Amino acid sequence: MEGLEYTFRQEYGKLVASLSRRFGSSNFDRVEDAVQGAMLKASEIWPAQGKPDKPAAWLYRVAANRLLDEFKHQSRFSFVEESPFNHSSYIEDEGKLTGELQDDALFLLFQCCDERIPEKSQLVFTLKALCGFSVREISARLFASEDNVYKRYNRAKAKLRLFYNDHESPSDDWYQARCQAVLHVLYLMFNEGYLSVDHASPIRLDLCSEAMRLMSWLLAHPSGKNSSAYALNALMYFHHARLPARQDGAGGLVLLEEQDRSQWNGDEIRQGMVWLERAAVGEQFSRYHGEAGIAAEHCLAPSLDKTNWASIVSFYDMLSAIQPSPFYRLNQAVAIAQWKGPQLALQKLKETEPPGWLEGHYLWSAVYSDFYCQLGDAGVASEFAARAVDEAPTDAIKNALRSDSPYREWIYVPSCMFFNHA
Repeated sequence: MEGLEYTFRQEYGKLVASLSRRFGSSNFDRVEDAVQGAMLKASEIWPAQGKPDKPAAWLYRVAANRLLDEFKHQSRFSFVEESPFNHSSYIEDEGKLTGELQDDALFLLFQCCDERIPEKSQLVFTLKALCGFSVREISARLFASEDNVYKRYNRAKAKLRLFYNDHESPSDDWYQARCQAVLHVLYLMFNEGYLSVDHASPIRLDLCSEAMRLMSWLLAHPSGKNSSAYALNALMYFHHARLPARQDGAGGLVLLEEQDRSQWNGDEIRQGMVWLERAAVGEQFSRYHGEAGIAAEHCLAPSLDKTNWASIVSFYDMLSAIQPSPFYRLNQAVAIAQWKGPQLALQKLKETEPPGWLEGHYLWSAVYSDFYCQLGDAGVASEFAARAVDEAPTDAIKNALRSDSPYREWIYVPSCMFFNHA
């Protein structure tokens, strides 16, 4: 049935979050099995009988009833007999159900972004529990073994059971304290989709879409009504707007200089500008503000040559002031080369002492190759170009680096592609 997989993806995380909150985190695995069972039953029934008017309520009822039956038969769950919660009446109000499910999913997202849970485990848990990706899918998307992903997921679940009471009602301060961590996880998720280390596909639209969907939930919640969240949403819109032009017909990456800008989504760029304007209210300036400002300059420029490079250089100065990073300096050097020429850019770059992880990274070598090529030193440029290709993590990036085009596109991606270091 058309749209069935989309419906499951949309509802999976909300159902898991809501049912695990009501039946207890100790039964999280049972809840996941029940939700997956409900979706399997839907895939068998809906194509023949038609999709119900209230698909979320249908899935919730089937999954909840399966859990209730399991616990009744095992006589080990007092909630079944003692709780005043009435599943049947609860799911009759579709509006209330939708709101409750979304609130529960957001609650689970905030829980998993506890600072005591490792960052990579936070991301894995979000992808599996809230976005419905399988361990195999997450393994492919995050370029990690299935065993590693499974371990990260189980560690996150274990810590959530240890840290949290299932039926607590957190305060506004609790949400506010974790908001920046939630933003960071969504930032990582989006950018793994924007330039993936997955060898099969350098762009993962599903990850970008999931990040934006979770972002929309956050923005509807009181804790998400802040300028950093608005700026991150703007950044996502600006980068998502360019995705149609970032791959050729064979799936290869298309560099910024070669992209057909008529394929960029104008509506999404305008949406990004609306959110960026909202983010500009107040005194706060975050990394999301700076990166969204840079992305906006690229989206608004009619061509690479007519880009406001002076503004971009200024944004990198502001970013370096609040969060010093050699990666920002590398980005800024590329912008300086466009604005003032490669000689000054190379001089600025040589004044930066990169950490080992960046000096051995393909971007560092690619930028040096580009600068020396512009300066006419073909020999040194070739040495750095060969090093960049050797250091590149995927075939798609290697192929793009082998092209005759400048390597500047590799700098115009959000800095968290180096989230382990930046």
